[in-house]
Amino acid sequence: MTELLKEALDKASKLPETLQDDIAKELLADIEAELRWDQTFKETEDKLAKLADKALKDFKAGKVKQMGFDEL
Repeated sequence: MTELLKEALDKASKLPETLQDDIAKELLADIEAELRWDQTFKETEDKLAKLADKALKDFKAGKVKQMGFDEL
């Protein structure tokens, strides 16, 4: 565990229990979301690489039109 996380948990432990539970719920939700993102990325890494290769080939072949966000 990092020193910063230890410091945060130490400070949180001095708060009222209801606030500690709220902080814990948020932290756990963030951890779960991060784990899901990692798993999703691992499962789609090959697909993303293929899409990136295609995009690069299309760009080099002049098949790409540069646009701003307001033109999408």
